[in-house]
Amino acid sequence: MELRTDTVLASLEMSEVKSDGGSSEGDADYESLPAHASLCTHMTAGAVAGVLEHTVMYPVDSVKTRMQSLQPDPKAQYRSVYGALKRIMRTEGLLRPLRGLNITVLGAGPAHALYFACYERIKRSLSDVIQNGGNSHIANGVAGSVATVLHDAIMNPAEVVKQRMQMYNSPYRSLYDCVLTVSRREGLAAFYRSYSTQLTMNIPFQAVHFITYEFMQEHFNPQRQYRPETHILSGAAAGAVSAAVTTPLDVCKTLLNTQENVALSSAHVSGHLSGMVNALRTVYRLGGVPAFFKGIRARVIYQMPSTAIAWSVYEFFKYFLTQQETHIQELRRDAHKASTT
Repeated sequence: MELRTDTVLASLEMSEVKSDGGSSEGDADYESLPAHASLCTHMTAGAVAGVLEHTVMYPVDSVKTRMQSLQPDPKAQYRSVYGALKRIMRTEGLLRPLRGLNITVLGAGPAHALYFACYERIKRSLSDVIQNGGNSHIANGVAGSVATVLHDAIMNPAEVVKQRMQMYNSPYRSLYDCVLTVSRREGLAAFYRSYSTQLTMNIPFQAVHFITYEFMQEHFNPQRQYRPETHILSGAAAGAVSAAVTTPLDVCKTLLNTQENVALSSAHVSGHLSGMVNALRTVYRLGGVPAFFKGIRARVIYQMPSTAIAWSVYEFFKYFLTQQETHIQELRRDAHKASTT
């Protein structure tokens, strides 16, 4: 995701308006986003946003994983997201759609903390060089790509475990059992078998996401103020568009992560499937072009609120924590002045 910060000029203009006691329409309700938040603030806000992004819509993510199955069990064939959730809870238990949530939370916190912090730092440095501190699409794209590499390095093992536990009739009793069984039978490399595919999917995903979010923000929030409704709307639109166009790669990633026995047997694949090219070939062999878009509705439904939540939560915590830091610094300065007089 692109993390939006104001330019120095915008921040100075807002400060001048406040100091003069004047206000334009809407300034009484919203404040400028912080131009330079601390590294700790980015990491804290990012971790909270990442955990909420993945947990709130997790049941829909479970349905998406099952709907992307190329050779599903007759008892696990679904026509809609709502129908799938209803059927899963009725036949497998109320909490079954949440299976694998624990590993997602463990991975999402540090992964998103690193992602947000890395993105902000690289974006700011490149923007200073390319646009003299202003917004640069090139800086956004490069920063997002580098941050994605680091983020996926942490999240990929968690994704493997999560998706195997989400599948119908999963043989794993617990998180520990899944990790232990996979590492013993397939080796530690199994946790990174889809890493290249994940990057191939996420880099264009982030590029489309950034462009869409930026376009929406420039249209609905040109002054780059803290306006929760614009972050929610822009995030939802960005998530929907990027999710739709990268669904084919997500189907391949799911196949690599789950290593569906029935699907691989039908495609006459012996051993473990690896590599994006092999995954693309296998998906096409099993279902043709339509197979690449299995679960697209569930993926879009999952990404829209997830990215909206992530953007709104991140911007709120970034703004709130920066305000607290500023207030503490002011108190320290006042205390220092009082002690020297």
